[in-house]
Amino acid sequence: MESIGVLMACPMSSYLEQELDKRFKLFRFWNFPQKNEFLNQNADSIRAVVGNAFAGADAELIDSLPKLEIVSSFSVGLDKIDLNKCKEKGIRVTNTPDVLTEDVADLAIGLMLAVLRRICECDRYVRKGLWKSGDFKLTSKFSGKSVGIIGLGRIGLTIARRAEAFGCPISYHARSEKPNTNYKYYPSVVELASNCQILVVACALTPETRHIVNREVIEALGSKGVLINIGRGPHVDEKELVSALVEGRLGGAGLDVFENEPEVPEQLFGLENVVLLPHVGSGTVETRKAMADLVLGNLEAHFLNKPLLTPVV
Repeated sequence: MESIGVLMACPMSSYLEQELDKRFKLFRFWNFPQKNEFLNQNADSIRAVVGNAFAGADAELIDSLPKLEIVSSFSVGLDKIDLNKCKEKGIRVTNTPDVLTEDVADLAIGLMLAVLRRICECDRYVRKGLWKSGDFKLTSKFSGKSVGIIGLGRIGLTIARRAEAFGCPISYHARSEKPNTNYKYYPSVVELASNCQILVVACALTPETRHIVNREVIEALGSKGVLINIGRGPHVDEKELVSALVEGRLGGAGLDVFENEPEVPEQLFGLENVVLLPHVGSGTVETRKAMADLVLGNLEAHFLNKPLLTPVV
């Protein structure tokens, strides 16, 4: 397969990059500042694109690669891939579901604890020597808090089960009510936010879910509510979120994702009731290797005319 051209959209995993280099003719897109010139020269030899949550295959890129057969995403999210264009051109698409579910769910619980128990602030309190001047202020209990989840797919369901272990009542919103669950279903996000203390965003990013958390939802969650986002940044109207946090209309937030990554609103930096992470939901050694192996397995399956491991299109 050494003659098969694979375009890697951006740096994402040194292990994946090395393995792609061994098995295919790898093009590192970020090494070519003159993108159009590069594509004009190499388009006919590129049969696969590997993307992730930051860069994938939009309509323009797909149209510029006439020999493209497969887009394999090093991510569970598909919002950086033009799925309609892929369907139109018969291009296969794969992602990396399941293998990252537990890590993302773990991080969601970690963010809930970090925000409510002010773990990051406590750490700074000790490091600055402030403990010598007196005990840290009292924080909020996590166990027993009602948790509302937007999206009850693999990740949302795993978060729910973890939160249940803390005695948290679970409710959710999804496109439709899920069978085989006892969790309370709300037909709108506003109703969900009105009836929970912690609201977790765990749905896929689509045109319908962009800004699914808006001013009305934030107001419904209220001044004692906490928002946790381990989905995608554009799920939340970031300007409304920032103003609500600054003005005290929202109790706190734990954010692993942002609208314009890696840009983060500086107004959040001084807020102690906010925990900010650099999109590391799946960022463990074990999971990133499993994700890379799945990308490689899908590419090899495709070019050997075998069934794809995790087909999307």
